[in-house]
Amino acid sequence: MAAVLSLREALSGLPAQSWLNSIIKGDCVAALEALPDKSVDVIFADPPYNLQLGGALHRPDQSLVDACDDEWDQFASFEAYDAFTRAWLLACRRVLKPHGTIWVIGSYHNIFRVGATLQDLDFWILNDIVWRKTNPMPNFKGRRFQNAHETMIWASRDSKAKSYTFNYDAMKAANDDVQMRSDWLFPICSGGERLKGGDGKKVHPTQKPEALIARVLLASSKPGDVVLDPFFGSGTTGAVAKRLGRNFVGIEREQDYIDAARARIEAVEPLAQAELTVMTGKKAEPRVAFNSLVEGGLIKPGQVLTDARRRYSAIVRADGTLTANGEAGSIHRLGAKVQGLDACNGWTFWHFEEGSSLRPIDDLRAIIRKGMGEAGG
Repeated sequence: MAAVLSLREALSGLPAQSWLNSIIKGDCVAALEALPDKSVDVIFADPPYNLQLGGALHRPDQSLVDACDDEWDQFASFEAYDAFTRAWLLACRRVLKPHGTIWVIGSYHNIFRVGATLQDLDFWILNDIVWRKTNPMPNFKGRRFQNAHETMIWASRDSKAKSYTFNYDAMKAANDDVQMRSDWLFPICSGGERLKGGDGKKVHPTQKPEALIARVLLASSKPGDVVLDPFFGSGTTGAVAKRLGRNFVGIEREQDYIDAARARIEAVEPLAQAELTVMTGKKAEPRVAFNSLVEGGLIKPGQVLTDARRRYSAIVRADGTLTANGEAGSIHRLGAKVQGLDACNGWTFWHFEEGSSLRPIDDLRAIIRKGMGEAGG
């Protein structure tokens, strides 16, 4: 169940992490004060676009377009919008973990101003993602190109944050083993996914498709992470986070949106653990030094290692180095030396005897890694 906290409750010294999986009612900047420093793993922000609509918009048949003309999307000037942007980004930066990341989505009306402010505040832009819409709204006046995309900026907290989550291998595998590109094709939210009230009208004018948010979270978070949406709206981020086994916290000031989001999230069934396991590659695995094999008794000092064809051999020393033909060095350096090469992957080059067969020492590294994972769990 998604708890709904008033701003007074959220700021009144609640027990640790009682804000998890809740919706805080209030202005985003003030409500963010309820969250501890460095408590959030990833942020997805869909701020007001400041659309600057110049009156009602009609289709060629003169029917009225249900555009976003709500008060929360209106600002007196670009300067006012910039001040608002700086305030909420500063508040988000405080609660973002050092290796966390933030996503901000917008249109040409606002995304360039948001991007400049991100850089002014020392966020480090990792990508701009173009969301290409399969079914965009036509340009009814016929005086501009059709607006067929929105832009998402993905940024780390600063340039030194090198350990941010990016599930590269999972994204590549999901994309038919081809590196995923920065242009994503999704339809706008429509059909049964679009929330509507009893009057048949949209609950929220800019509801985002769940598939878009799912890719964001699958790419940049892990099960159990905390996802913040400071402009929660109809609760798409919370619904997707719950289904994908992530925790969420949303901030929203409009009660109608809160009511719709809460009902929506309560109806979500989380996926099972097996379905949430994130595919990882070698780069994501914990680093294991060859000396760990010696210290763990899997390789013994004095043991002889050879290559797969038994052309070269080396002796293991107590300090985790190898020696051969009067030369000594790491498994990689000595592997390269005996072959007369500049480089070598010692983990796959050197093998140990097991019965009458040879096995790569990389198999022993996998045993160490497994033990590290079990200890961490």
